[in-house]
Amino acid sequence: MEIVIHESPEQLARLAASVITDTLRTEPHPVLGLATGSSPLPIYAELIRLHRTDNLSFAHATAFTLDEYVGLPPDHPQSYHQVIREELTTHIDIPDTAVHSPDGDLTRITTAGERYEQDITAAGGIDVQILGIGTDGHIAFNEPGSSLRSRTRIKTLTNQTRQDNARFFDTLNDVPIHALTQGLGTILEARHVVLIATGQAKADAVAAMIEGPLTAACPGSVLQLHNRATILIDEAAAAKLQHADYYRTSYERKPSWQRL
Repeated sequence: MEIVIHESPEQLARLAASVITDTLRTEPHPVLGLATGSSPLPIYAELIRLHRTDNLSFAHATAFTLDEYVGLPPDHPQSYHQVIREELTTHIDIPDTAVHSPDGDLTRITTAGERYEQDITAAGGIDVQILGIGTDGHIAFNEPGSSLRSRTRIKTLTNQTRQDNARFFDTLNDVPIHALTQGLGTILEARHVVLIATGQAKADAVAAMIEGPLTAACPGSVLQLHNRATILIDEAAAAKLQHADYYRTSYERKPSWQRL
């Protein structure tokens, strides 16, 4: 892991966007893994700005979202199929047909995970995967207890996750109980993972992910096994790290030729 601590969430978003920018400008057919939720929103705002002001093009890219609620139609305002379009893809020049989400339709649900894995493989695998982390350490919808080698599949959401996401729905009862999610094993196959976490509420999860044991109790800790995981956190999210000073020093002394 490379740990980057910065007091400005906006600077963290610019760093994450720079990784995607480099990929878009160097790969002939870049494949992006896109997270939804509040954590990546500043990244997407920066990418939209770069598209509008610096002619950053996504026209040659393919994108895969991390997860999808089971049972919500694609045009539901809280389906991730719809959310990623509102937050990012309709504001840039990526073809809409190149933006993929797991199929949460109940009539096809038994094969949805396998089909999504096949689609990612057919696209050549994910070059850059954007991630956030939940307050209980989950990444995507891999809740505590998820297999560290899991693939795209249905997961039952914890009460905490449903409560955290209830702000996007009219009531807690409207939050789906199940979701399709890329597995931890799927995420580990991305060539570069960029996780962003900000705020004091994420401090326990961040500490467990970075400095705790590798354990299914904290699904995010699986990133300790990734050979290119960049963790971008603000000072509040870094508050419980024992080795925060070393992470700051390491980043400050990073060779100028080394990228994230």
